[in-house]
Amino acid sequence: MPALAQSLDILRHDALQIFQAGIDAADPYTAVKRAIKFSENHLELYLDLNDSSKVRIGRWSKVHLIAYGKAACAMAKAATEVIPAELLDEQGIVVTNYDNLLALENLTVIGAGHPLPDNAGLHAASLIAERVKKAEQGELVLVLISGGGSALLPAPLAPLTLAEKIATTDLLLACGANIQEINCVRKHLSQLKGGQLARLAFPADLHALILSDVLGDDLSAIASGATVPDDSSYADAIAVLNRYQIWEKVPDTVQQILEQGRVGQLKETPKAGDPVFKHSSHTLIGSNTMSLNAVAVAAQTQGYQTEVYSQALCGIAREEAETLALQVKKLLNNGLSLPTAIVAGGETTVVLTGTGQGGRNQEMALAFACAAKKHRLPDCWVFLSGGTDGRDGVADAAGGIVDAGSVERMRNARVNAANRLNNNDSYNALKSSGDLLVTGATGTNVADLQVLLLKP
Repeated sequence: MPALAQSLDILRHDALQIFQAGIDAADPYTAVKRAIKFSENHLELYLDLNDSSKVRIGRWSKVHLIAYGKAACAMAKAATEVIPAELLDEQGIVVTNYDNLLALENLTVIGAGHPLPDNAGLHAASLIAERVKKAEQGELVLVLISGGGSALLPAPLAPLTLAEKIATTDLLLACGANIQEINCVRKHLSQLKGGQLARLAFPADLHALILSDVLGDDLSAIASGATVPDDSSYADAIAVLNRYQIWEKVPDTVQQILEQGRVGQLKETPKAGDPVFKHSSHTLIGSNTMSLNAVAVAAQTQGYQTEVYSQALCGIAREEAETLALQVKKLLNNGLSLPTAIVAGGETTVVLTGTGQGGRNQEMALAFACAAKKHRLPDCWVFLSGGTDGRDGVADAAGGIVDAGSVERMRNARVNAANRLNNNDSYNALKSSGDLLVTGATGTNVADLQVLLLKP
C-alpha cells in the first residue's frame, strides 16, 4: 500500500475512534445510574453529577415515570433498575424514534416519527398528558428527556392539525432556522412544550433528567423545554416566521393561533416564578460540551496535538466548512511539526436550494472536501462530521468522513462533487466515494461532533 494511502487509513481509523469517545461520554444509561439512587426508603436525586452534595431527597408515595427522546429507552431502563417496582405507578411511558425502539419489561414503549412528527407521537403525547394529570401532591413525576423530544411528542393546540404542524416544522427545517428558533414556534403551537408539561403535573413534585442536544444547554430549548420556564412569547414565534420569510407560507391556522396568543386571547407558556415550578428541579446528565471534552482527551491520548476549534459550531454547514479549510491552510502555512487534531462540537444548518439528499453533517463533510481541493490543502488530512445520534437528517448515515482522495474517488465514479454540493446531494456524493459515516442508532443524542486530523 502506498505510504499516503496507509497514512490516510490510520487517520480515518483514529478519527472514528475519537468520535466514538464522544458518543460513549453521552451514554444515557450510565448517566441516569449516576443521577438517581434509592436507599433507606428514600429516593436521592443528584442535581449536579460533579457535586454529590447537591441532592434532592424525597419519600414520595408514588413515582410516575415518563421518558421521551432518542435516548429514552436506555434512560428508562436505568431508572427502573434503581427505583423499586412498588413505587412506580402503572407502567412507565417511553417514547422514542423508530431506530432506537427497544422492548422493555414493565414499560410501555412507543415508537414515533422524527424529525417530522407522526400520528404515533400524537397518541403518545395524549397518553403522557393523561398520565401526568393523574399525579397528586406527595407524588413525583420523573421525566427523562433527551434530544428529539420536540418532534416525538406533538400535541398541537386546537384547532391545529398534526398535518399543519408538520408542514410548519418542515418549512422551519428547510429555511435554515436554528433549534432555538424552531422550538420557539413549536412551544406556542403545543399543549406540552415550553413548561406546559410541568403545568399539567402540578401540584405533584417534578424532577427531570436531561440529556442535552442544544448548544449552551439552554434547558428551555432542549426538547422544547416541557418541564422548565419559557421566556419566549407568541410575538417571538411570529418574528421567527417573518425573519425567514415563511409567515405567508405557514397554514392559516398557525397564523390564527399565534396572533390570538400575541393579543392575549390564549394563555402564554409558564414563565419563571410561576407556582407550577415551585416543586420542580432538574439534572443535566450529558451534553455536547461533555462529549467534546471526551473527544479532545481521546485525541490527545492517541498522540495528537489537540485544539478545540469551537464549542458552539453553528451557521451554514458549507460556509463553516470553507472557513475551517482556510484556517487549516493558514495553520499549515505556518508549519506543522506534529500530528494535530482540530475538534469541534455544535449544530450547523443547511439551506435547501437543491433537490438532493443528505443532512448537515454530510453536507459539511462534502463541503470541506471541496474546499480542501479548492484551497490546495496538502494531502494528509481526514475530516469527520457526525451526529451523535447516528442519524443525519433523514438519511441512514450519521454524517461523513472525507480525506484528500475523496473528490478524486467521486470523479472516478462519475460524480461531480461541487455540483452535488450545490444540489444538496451530499448523501449520494459521499456514497459514491465510500465516505458515508454509518454508525446505526446510538441510543443517545448530544448534537454533532467534528474531528479533523492532520499529519505533517
